[in-house]
Amino acid sequence: MGIRTRRAHKHSKTHIIGFGAVGVVGFVILGVIALAFSLGSLVDSWLQDLPDYTSADAYLVAEPTEVYDADNNVIAEFYLENRKSVTMDDICQYVKDGTVDTEDVRFYEHNGVDLQGIARAAVVTLTGGSEGASTITQQLVRNTVLKDEQYDKTLKRKVREAYIAIEMEKTYSKEQILNMYLNTIYYGHSAYGIEAASQTYFSKSASELTLAEAATLVGLPNSPSTYDPTVNPDLCLQRRNIVLDRMLTAGDITQEEHDAAQAEDLNINLGSTDLSTKGTYPYFTDYVKTLLEEDFSDDTLFKGGLKVYTTLNPTYQAAAEDAVATQLDKIGNDSLDCGMVAIDPSNGYVVAMVGGRDYDESQFNLATQARRQPGSSFKAITLTAAISQGMNPNIYLNCNSPLQITSSWKVQNFANTSYGTITLARATELSSNTGYAQVANAIGADSIVSTAKDMGITVDLPSYASITLGTVGVPPIQMADAYATLASGGVHRDACAITKIEDRNGNSVYEHEDSPTQAVDGSVAAAVTDVLEGVVTSGTAASSTVKATVDQPIAGKTGTTENTRDLWFCGYTPQLSVAVWCGYREEAEIRINGSAGHPYQCAVPIFMRFINSALDGVAREEFPTADAPTYKSNSEWTFSNTKSQYSSTTSSSSSSSSSSSEGGSSSSSTSTGGGTAATTTGTVEPTTTAQSPTAATTTAPVESPTSPTSP
Repeated sequence: MGIRTRRAHKHSKTHIIGFGAVGVVGFVILGVIALAFSLGSLVDSWLQDLPDYTSADAYLVAEPTEVYDADNNVIAEFYLENRKSVTMDDICQYVKDGTVDTEDVRFYEHNGVDLQGIARAAVVTLTGGSEGASTITQQLVRNTVLKDEQYDKTLKRKVREAYIAIEMEKTYSKEQILNMYLNTIYYGHSAYGIEAASQTYFSKSASELTLAEAATLVGLPNSPSTYDPTVNPDLCLQRRNIVLDRMLTAGDITQEEHDAAQAEDLNINLGSTDLSTKGTYPYFTDYVKTLLEEDFSDDTLFKGGLKVYTTLNPTYQAAAEDAVATQLDKIGNDSLDCGMVAIDPSNGYVVAMVGGRDYDESQFNLATQARRQPGSSFKAITLTAAISQGMNPNIYLNCNSPLQITSSWKVQNFANTSYGTITLARATELSSNTGYAQVANAIGADSIVSTAKDMGITVDLPSYASITLGTVGVPPIQMADAYATLASGGVHRDACAITKIEDRNGNSVYEHEDSPTQAVDGSVAAAVTDVLEGVVTSGTAASSTVKATVDQPIAGKTGTTENTRDLWFCGYTPQLSVAVWCGYREEAEIRINGSAGHPYQCAVPIFMRFINSALDGVAREEFPTADAPTYKSNSEWTFSNTKSQYSSTTSSSSSSSSSSSEGGSSSSSTSTGGGTAATTTGTVEPTTTAQSPTAATTTAPVESPTSPTSP
């Protein structure tokens, strides 16, 4: 073998070795690349369906909806999580420093993920300890953007969390992130965020916390149940002192501050949660909630941080609650209840509402949900319809009892009392069923129903003449709304409970706009009011045990249903329209002091007490005035079973109620105002000549109960 051959052979061996080593290294490199590519693809797939972390809305947390009264006092909160977000200026420095020192000491140095923290946590874990490695930013991401995955313990969730945390720190400052974190974290006792925690545990704002109090709260999120100061005060104290130690180590407090704070007791001062659970005025705020639910989703209502400004006047509300409680206590019947609504006729605002005597016993709102028969208080609607058609309140009617109005409808007054032939105005004061049944039959049921709708009554009303006797249930809020139309000179406004709504950023999303309609001619409203003033001065509301002490004109109408199951008074002044219903939640006969109950014993005194208190010291105002309506000749009206009688006043004369000389004589009345013949005794004896309207000799105020059976 030649030298050239030997060298070539030797060279080939060394190259085999070289090429083999390179191949192995290359294979490893290729494997690493493939693994990295594979892991990269896996990670990339994990990041494909991330929530929209670029939107500021992604970091918004559930905020309660706050409800305010007319004086801007918070009266209720609707929430799933008890939380109130605040700015950094509203959080004391001790909380900010303590949170960083305890939860993420390198918060101001890392970019969202702390590699040193991860290494440190790994070492602690390997040595048998326990320490979290998540940064404040990661915790915030977990509690907001990835809240649906926060209990997922997989590597995928950790990767997604870390990625978003890094991206988040490119968008927001450290102060913004810390602020969001402090508004998000859970502190136990249903308190989310530092402000709710501060109010819950110390009954003060987060800006007012002392060092010891701040350290106590900072220590809770690590394990709210373990360190609950109301359950484990010793553990809570130990945790607080650890926080203080870390703040000292970080140089955020002095040794003297540290020692003084550690020497303090916990001094927990739990705040009340009554406001949050049912509100200051629960019946009213429940009503507001039902209105909001018509336009907002549950997420928006209970998490959206709305600010809802309402019409409730706290002074009027206190007067209403006191009036109801005082009169019901005076009666001494624990089962008797009341629903009441007061409306400002000038704008339709619901200024007071009593939905019952005890919300804890029943949350059913008698002021807005109960449809109870209004009885003779509905006659004001018929009177409005009649005058609108040109019927003069001075027209004479046969108000004897009973009267066969149609072949199938016989009506009687209470106790079958006959009042003789009296004017429509006086029939209103005495609440004659027989008189009003004739009026309803003469003007037509459709006219009554249409007038009721125009005035604000929205329940379904059948077109039967017996509707004049209040045989269909109507909630008090709708009766107050209808009477407010009269108080405002015939101008109707829908009852309004909410004036404005703002979103969590203070932007207006709703603002009430006044939209009045002339539902009743002003001259007609003035004529009706003139008649209804007579009810208060000379009729069924004149015998109240509580008299008006305010210098205001008052008009209204009482109402009672068959067997005295519902007792009403709907009244108004120029400033307020009020509907008061009294009765049992489960319909039954009402007896007061051993006899059948009457509005003058409960509903009327409640109204008077309320007006006396609410309008105490208020300068007198007058009802809107107008020229008299144009009346038809009284002879043009034909009534059932009697020839109409009318005064010497011509058809163009102004409307007026019967003179005060007619007095307030009265008897209670009952009615069989249904669509079938009433079972009554005695015969009909129509009076063709005028009789004195003071013929009734009973001493109780006249009232007109109505049959509960719809025709």
